[in-house]
Amino acid sequence: MITTFRATLSSVFKARFPILYLDTWEEDRALAEITDVATNPELIKTPREVHVWTRTAGLVRNGTAARNTTDAISALNLVMATSAPSVYIFTDLHAEFGHGGRPADQAVIRRLRDIAAWSRTSEHPVTVVLLSPVLQIPVELEKSVTVLDFPMPDEPTIAALLDEMVASNANVSVTATDEDRERLVKAAVGLTTSEAENAFARAIAVDGSLDASDIEIILEEKRQTIRKSGTLEFISAGPTFDDVGGLDNMKRWLTKRKNAWLAAAAEYQVPPPKGVLITGVPGCGKSLTAKCSASLWELPLLRLDVGRIFSGLVGSSEQNMRNAIKTAESIAPSILWIDEIEKGFGGADGGGGDSGTSQRVFGTFLTWMQEKTTPVFVIATANNIDRLPPEFLRKGRFDEIFFVDLPTAPERDAIWSLHLQRSVRGAAAGTVTADDPKLVNKLTELSDGFSGAEIEQAVIVGLFDAFAERRPLKPDDVIHAVENTVPLSVTQREQILAIREWANVRAVAATSAEHRNVSTDAKKPVRKTAAVAPRADITGPRGGRIVEF
Repeated sequence: MITTFRATLSSVFKARFPILYLDTWEEDRALAEITDVATNPELIKTPREVHVWTRTAGLVRNGTAARNTTDAISALNLVMATSAPSVYIFTDLHAEFGHGGRPADQAVIRRLRDIAAWSRTSEHPVTVVLLSPVLQIPVELEKSVTVLDFPMPDEPTIAALLDEMVASNANVSVTATDEDRERLVKAAVGLTTSEAENAFARAIAVDGSLDASDIEIILEEKRQTIRKSGTLEFISAGPTFDDVGGLDNMKRWLTKRKNAWLAAAAEYQVPPPKGVLITGVPGCGKSLTAKCSASLWELPLLRLDVGRIFSGLVGSSEQNMRNAIKTAESIAPSILWIDEIEKGFGGADGGGGDSGTSQRVFGTFLTWMQEKTTPVFVIATANNIDRLPPEFLRKGRFDEIFFVDLPTAPERDAIWSLHLQRSVRGAAAGTVTADDPKLVNKLTELSDGFSGAEIEQAVIVGLFDAFAERRPLKPDDVIHAVENTVPLSVTQREQILAIREWANVRAVAATSAEHRNVSTDAKKPVRKTAAVAPRADITGPRGGRIVEF
């Protein structure tokens, strides 16, 4: 990446572009790269003198500062008086362009326009480079300034930094394998060199060693970057797939794609997976699966709140989306999670009444999903799939569409065991245990048609009853909670049936056939259960085409 940047920079130097703009936080690294290109006769025919301007020191060349040049106008005037091939790097000039609410300095802008015109006829090649952590270009300079992308440190750069730090510290115990080292380096991709150095130093300082467990420390530095972005939220590592009952087909699919961004996968010609769309009945584990995927893959999980993207200022919503995408890519490999995506992009069909803002933001996101090459895995969840534009669902944007239905009897059995084991302890521990197969079987039978969230809530209601009387939890507490719960399979029966009908031919079932315990032929009539007439249709054959992973 740096090689590409050097080639681009040398070509614009040779072409005598008057003003360049580099948007980067890595001032020291950028200065070193620009200086190396400008003074290297192998890269440009005519090496150039390099002058660096800061507001505190003024113009400095070879360690010597020119007198009375801390003022921007004074420094720019010297540019036009130069008598040798030169590159002038201005590091703090964005403040003169109206950044931070302060008015733009029209004299500075005018002088830069004068320099752009003068440089075309100058006897010696002279280029002004504006170096800034923010991209702030006045309208008057848009046609005179060329913006160059300065890349973040790539993997070889970060790997070299890590090796240098380990070599300079003889007391470091390195127990990381080659694959662990690769994962550590990839975890630091997206950080600046100083941030990566701080992260590695902290990882070494904790226990004097470097191993796979230090990945979490590296990710903590990335959390700082995400917090500052404003549009994304970094979700800390939490549950694992051991906390998810059922959904074995989807779990298997995700497990097979673990480490798909490593070099070993590239040797198999395996591309990084693009993402999955998870739809289905509310409360059945869609969001939980996203969190567990991050734990399984040991990748940072970023949640995109589409509501934060939209802003009242013209053009700012589109810029917010581009910034969110840029942030996600800068810390790749990562997982980008969009929860209930239909609520954020449901109005992208043109009926939102927002002068097309939703369509433009959605178009930016769609194009990125189709064309992205960085390993950012997108997990989108949706309850009402009909609200999404059809182009969102076409192949190439998601690797797979999974349908999560109400849990089957084996899945409910696992879910009850998980929640009883997790919740019934301490003062609540008593006659209710997850090891009681009789109780679990009874609860599984009574909760026919319940979602995983409703099962969890039933345990919580039982715990409240026990807490109110300051006694251990009894089986009757949980049974009473189940019997007094009206599940979504009753209150939203029609909606669930509609989701199932949609998924029958368009999605892959998250639960494999062997764990369904019911017919998998979507064309067969739904089984009727006289005992539970209101939710009979919901407890019948599962929607979703059967694909085993």
